[in-house]
Amino acid sequence: MKSSRSEFLDIRGLRYHVRHWGDESAPKLFMLHGWMDMSASFQFVVDCLQQEWHVIAPDWRGFGLTERTAADTYWFPDYLADLDAILLRYSPHEAVNLLGHSLGGNVVGVYAGVRPQRIAKLINLEGFGMPTAKPGQAPARFAKWLDELQSRPGMKTYGSLQEVVARLQKTNPRLSTARATFLASHWSTEVSDGCWEILGDPKHKNANPILYRVEEVLACWQQITAPVLWVEAADTDIWKWFGLTGSMREEVDRRIGFIPKVDVKIVPNAGHMLHHDQPQLLATLIEDFLAT
Repeated sequence: MKSSRSEFLDIRGLRYHVRHWGDESAPKLFMLHGWMDMSASFQFVVDCLQQEWHVIAPDWRGFGLTERTAADTYWFPDYLADLDAILLRYSPHEAVNLLGHSLGGNVVGVYAGVRPQRIAKLINLEGFGMPTAKPGQAPARFAKWLDELQSRPGMKTYGSLQEVVARLQKTNPRLSTARATFLASHWSTEVSDGCWEILGDPKHKNANPILYRVEEVLACWQQITAPVLWVEAADTDIWKWFGLTGSMREEVDRRIGFIPKVDVKIVPNAGHMLHHDQPQLLATLIEDFLAT
C-alpha cells in the first residue's frame, strides 16, 4: 500500500482531517468520500494509480477524524462551503481535478456548477442525487425532523474489530478480508475495552427537514464547464438503500442530460462501493480521463 499522511487544519471553525498521498510537488487530485465513509476509503484506488499524484482527501465534517459539529443537524450547503475552503487552502489559483463518490459526488457536482472556473476536470462516482421529492412530503418530513431532535441518536457498537470487518463484508460481499480489515481499522475506533464504534456522527442519520429539490441541482449541473467523467457500477444498489424498486435508468439518463460535457462509463462486477470492488479498472478510467 502507498503510505498516507494526516494533516489537521481549521475549516470554518471545525478541526478538519485531511489525508495526503504522494509528493506535494506532483499534480493534485482531490477525492471526496461518501456518506458514512472516510478518506482512507480511496486507498485501493490510490494504490492502482500509475502516475505520481498528490492525492488530497478530507474527511467530511462529522466523519472519520474530522470534528463533529455542535449543531443538531447537518446541512448540505456546509459541504459546499467546506470544499470551497479546502480548495482555497491547497489550490488558491489553479483549477483542480476533483473526484467525489456518492455524497461526495453530489457535492462536487453542485460545486462544479456554482464555481465552474475552479474545476479543470470532474469525476463523479455514483453521485446520482437523491430521489425526487414532492411538496406534499414536507409536513411529515418536518414532523419527523422535530421528533428526532427530541431523541439522542446513537451508533451501533461492535464487540471487536473482527465484528466490524464482518459488518463491512455483509454490506459488500465482494470485499476481501484483507481489504475489509484495512477499512475497519479506519472506519471505526475502540471506545471502551473490546467495544468498537463507527467514526460517524449519529446525527447524520437523522432526517433532513429540507426536501431534495432535484431541479435546483440540475440547474447547477447545467452550469458545469469542465469535462465530466460519470462512472456508475453495473450492479449498483444505491436505489434500494433509498427504498426504491424498479429501474431508475430513465431518470438517471434525464439527469445526466443536463451536464454539458460528459463521458459515461459503467464498471462491471461492482456495486455502489465501486472503488473497493474494481480499484484497478477505476484507476485506469480516472487516469485516461485526466490525460486526455
